[in-house]
Amino acid sequence: MSAEYPKSLNRLMEMLACLPGIGKRSAERIVFHLLKMPAEETQAFGDAIGDIRNRIRQCRICFNLSDGEVCNICGDSQRDQSAICVVEQAKDLLNLESAGSWKGVYHVLGGHVAPLEGVEPEDLTIDALVKRVQTDSIREVCLATNPNLEGEETNLTLVKALEVYPVKMTRLARGLPAGSAIEYANRSVLVDAVAGRRNVT
Repeated sequence: MSAEYPKSLNRLMEMLACLPGIGKRSAERIVFHLLKMPAEETQAFGDAIGDIRNRIRQCRICFNLSDGEVCNICGDSQRDQSAICVVEQAKDLLNLESAGSWKGVYHVLGGHVAPLEGVEPEDLTIDALVKRVQTDSIREVCLATNPNLEGEETNLTLVKALEVYPVKMTRLARGLPAGSAIEYANRSVLVDAVAGRRNVT
């Protein structure tokens, strides 16, 4: 009979191996690292995972990740509430924030328009963005989708949805290389992209 790991270890390894960027070997190393940790640290690790499911929600205004009804950006009275930067994912928002150039607020779409992937405009938070423009005295909407085919398709959809409203529409400058993603851009590239945003129409 060949030796094998206990069922509980195998189960955890299989679950870890399902995560992006973690293969079987990495999952095995993580499990053995967890086994070496003091019991209270392992418990804290498990509690932290449970917390993200129980406490993290979407901001009711911009759909950013938050542990309250409104995220800290939407709740900041020092931000320019009349300027919205539209991003695909919350991680894009965090990357732009780290650049420190955008002084307005954000709107997280929750993805991009990609009919071949089964993602249509109604699957995103576009209707909520339109409602914000209608009711919140918005003067600028800056499109900060990724510079690839899906991002361009999303931009066209947003322009069409907002073209009837008296709002200035801009997009990030081409400091972002075509075909790349915001999450991989460094700080200086993001600073240039925000500073050099241009009108869409």
